[in-house]
Amino acid sequence: MSIRRVTVLGTGVLGSQIAFQTAFSGFEVTAYDINDDALKAAHDRFTKLVAIYQDEVDGAGDGKAEKAAGTITVTTDLAEAVKDADLVIEAVPEVLKIKQDTYQKLSELAPQRTIFATNSSTLLPSDLKDSTGRPDRFLALHFANDVWRYNTAEVMGTKDTDPEVFHAVAEFAAAIGMVPIELHKEKAGYVVNSLLVPLLNAAMGLSAGGYADPEAVDKTWRIATGAPFGPFQMIDVIGLNTPYNILVNSDENGKKLAAWLKDNYIDQGKLGVSSGEGFYKYS
Repeated sequence: MSIRRVTVLGTGVLGSQIAFQTAFSGFEVTAYDINDDALKAAHDRFTKLVAIYQDEVDGAGDGKAEKAAGTITVTTDLAEAVKDADLVIEAVPEVLKIKQDTYQKLSELAPQRTIFATNSSTLLPSDLKDSTGRPDRFLALHFANDVWRYNTAEVMGTKDTDPEVFHAVAEFAAAIGMVPIELHKEKAGYVVNSLLVPLLNAAMGLSAGGYADPEAVDKTWRIATGAPFGPFQMIDVIGLNTPYNILVNSDENGKKLAAWLKDNYIDQGKLGVSSGEGFYKYS
């Protein structure tokens, strides 16, 4: 199966990175989002990624990064975005109903040959497969934030995923500079988030419960483990909306943490690095 034309749905923090890395690797990329404001934000993210790649990525300083940004087609027209796609990578908000509605629309608009891949952090692909209209050509492809630096791509299918589709997507991941991590069966959170989410939730529980401030939690984690970042620093990079969407749709304890995030941070416009302030302030 040949994958050359790739469409990314959702141009948030991670969606914009996926689109940029794919274009940087020489693929034809279309980035879709719901309105012009979202696409303007995407353009700003692509501009920032050019500078980051020039500083951090081998071979990006000779004009390759600028060229990659210039080749990405952006649109708010879903039909136009997917009409020629070999692969659609979905990176829309982490809400089951939004994703299901998106796939129902996609199933009618994309060619039958098109492979669908969800970048969902916590939902199982089997939660979504019936909405796709093509369960044999659907699977999960999960990226870590800062894809140029933390370049894992977790590949996870359902019992209905065609093995050839699974193999083609793993090969695509390698072709854009990722390290494919193949999961043998479905697991909510894959490998990385099965390890990371409990850490982040425990950190929020400590601060929401009044045990320690975010700065103290992060300092403890960095000193005790040698990790470069604390859990609250990681949440700021991810963006507070993502854990909020996960927590508000989880158990009672999760809903309490979601309310704490909303009342103390999100409602104050403190969304993380992207807004200039989250648990920390950024210039």
